[in-house]
Amino acid sequence: MSVRIRRQVILRSIVTDQLKANLSRELDDAIAEIDDRLNQLDAQTRLYITELQRVDLQQAMTVRKRVEAEKKRQEEIRDALRERKQQVEVLDNGTEVIRGTLESDVEVSEGDDLSVLLGGTEIVTKDDIVIEIRLRETLGDDGATDLTIPTQLSQDVQT
Repeated sequence: MSVRIRRQVILRSIVTDQLKANLSRELDDAIAEIDDRLNQLDAQTRLYITELQRVDLQQAMTVRKRVEAEKKRQEEIRDALRERKQQVEVLDNGTEVIRGTLESDVEVSEGDDLSVLLGGTEIVTKDDIVIEIRLRETLGDDGATDLTIPTQLSQDVQT
């Protein structure tokens, strides 16, 4: 008897000039999207708050605080993306970086060694071509630079 379960698979890439250019472009696009969002937020709320001040000063102050909090949050995201871009620019060609995690299904049967099945499957790419699939018995920090955008950060950029 066996059962199929999901496991995490680490996606790694070997740093090349092409990878650095692609990552830089993706980060630039995300930064530009946030800048656009901030400009829209300013434009949309400036007139609204001005009109609201004439009717209800207290509510206008509350709205202004919320808008400022959202602007601050977006600016923090933009700053984190800029920092990530600086990290990308100084990567050495030939080193490995973690690009993210994927999921895969694995068949588990009686007698299987779970540490091997769940321990650390990795896919290694170079310029988007899979060059190696690794199986490790344990997950550990091997010193590779983690270039994944934190989940909340990537969700914020998309919304």
